[in-house]
Amino acid sequence: MRKAAAPAIAPRANTPPAIAPVNAAHLAAFGEHLRSRPLHTRSAYLRDATVLAALARDTDVAQLRAPELRRFLATVHGRGLSGRSLARMLSSWRALYRHLQDREPSIKEDPCAGLKAPKAVKRLPSALSPDEAAQLVEIKGDEALTVRDRALFELAYSSGLRLSELAGLDVDRVDLASAEVRVWGKGSKERIVPVGASALSAIRAWLDKRAQLPDADPKPMFVGRAGKRITPRAIERRLADWALRQGLTRHVHPHMLRHSFASHVLQSSGDLRAVQEMLGHASIASTQVYTHLDFQYLAKAYDRAHPRARRKKT
Repeated sequence: MRKAAAPAIAPRANTPPAIAPVNAAHLAAFGEHLRSRPLHTRSAYLRDATVLAALARDTDVAQLRAPELRRFLATVHGRGLSGRSLARMLSSWRALYRHLQDREPSIKEDPCAGLKAPKAVKRLPSALSPDEAAQLVEIKGDEALTVRDRALFELAYSSGLRLSELAGLDVDRVDLASAEVRVWGKGSKERIVPVGASALSAIRAWLDKRAQLPDADPKPMFVGRAGKRITPRAIERRLADWALRQGLTRHVHPHMLRHSFASHVLQSSGDLRAVQEMLGHASIASTQVYTHLDFQYLAKAYDRAHPRARRKKT
């Protein structure tokens, strides 16, 4: 009897798809073009461009047209990619085609023109309650890094600063006399934000401790034990650790303090424009998400207070 033919060995699920040589060359040139970009931006753009090259198989990506890219978007969407991730991927593809058009003048048409990713589902930002925020920042202890962390968290909650703004803050940007902090936000735009009394007290205590650190860099506001500027990742780790130590039952990240600042100020004042200015939002549409948080707060208060809102016991 003839031996049965051996079954074909299926490729492993994690085997990366082959990239056509012409597209590998495009990706290499694109990577060089992105060298001046921040590392995380360069990595994300290259990763998304590689997805496109894999979907193109043996076809030169420079020869692709809009219908093919639309089909590719539908393919990755079918794999479970969210609308937000698809929008980021499409942005990377547009950057690739701008680069290709600069290198090859014969490419007249941008196949990404007119393509749109599916709308992402808007998620409400997570915020602490006023009691949770107070619980978090009431840190006891006089060890230098403990005092620093309290000042960090108090300032983040008091003034709604972004993580990058906290890490990049310099000593001379905080005016204790006028109770203001000047920060450089997105798009290199400067804004001035008020600083609350509790945060001012915590910063003064930290500056006293900071002055005792040997060889501390005089420029950054927040430094580590070695006297160097604290990194955003270190702030994230310290905040998550302190949240647990302070008895909070959920993960807390720096952006949550910014959300808490915005929602609590809006609940108290109702002044959306003021919150927009303090957050440094270019468009008020970005700030309007906090009106949903405010409505949730009011709805809960209504349910507790209004006699006709309470469910009758059966």
